[in-house]
Amino acid sequence: MAMRVKEVADLVGISVRTLHYYDEIGLLTPEETTESGYRLYTDDDLEKLQQILFFKELGFPLKKIKEMINSPSFDRYKALVLQRKMLLEKRRRLDKMIATIDKTIKHMKGEIQMTNKEKFEGFDFSRNPYEQEARELWGDEAVDKANAKIGSKSQDEQEAMAKAMDSIFKKLAALRHGSPESEEAQAAIKEWYDFLNKNFGCYSPEAFKGLGQMYVDDDRFTKNIDRFGEGLAKFMRDAMAIFADSKK
Repeated sequence: MAMRVKEVADLVGISVRTLHYYDEIGLLTPEETTESGYRLYTDDDLEKLQQILFFKELGFPLKKIKEMINSPSFDRYKALVLQRKMLLEKRRRLDKMIATIDKTIKHMKGEIQMTNKEKFEGFDFSRNPYEQEARELWGDEAVDKANAKIGSKSQDEQEAMAKAMDSIFKKLAALRHGSPESEEAQAAIKEWYDFLNKNFGCYSPEAFKGLGQMYVDDDRFTKNIDRFGEGLAKFMRDAMAIFADSKK
């Protein structure tokens, strides 16, 4: 059952203003609304909010969180596994610091003697290694690699890529009024999947599915794709999801 912003704020323990701010910056923008225009948070929105708050707790800035969770390759399961590792690492450091505080109190009471090295056990200002792992999975590195791959191609190769893309989009546009499950639609979407993997890097079926959702969620993608035919972005999203699910 969808929830209003005040209900979500009470459930999670954050302010309504925080949720409004996440909406304003495009970090968490629920699509469902009431007849009066109030935002409604679905289970999917709550799952996304959970991801945001886990990353926030781990010290990621909101701009980086937005970049990661909106990445076509974002995988919620992988994110949870990584977040668990990061939280365990954080707990390990906190336990060390608490032990250092306890020792320091005893040292002040004259019960024990501490070395200077012992006074700073638990302090570690080096970068968390798992933060780099997160950036590599869902950050700007994948984009950098894709851009570098395109930039390494000659002008003729880039023109050939553009023609191939147009051909695939036109083929899909001609099929968009039919079922995305049809043999023809799935054959055409497989062409798109193979094209992306050949020219832009390695897309897992799950990342491919996420990319399809972005075609609808991001107005820039929708506008560009729908130049080939109104409703093409939604058709591609559905076809890509069906294709990805068939590979599981």
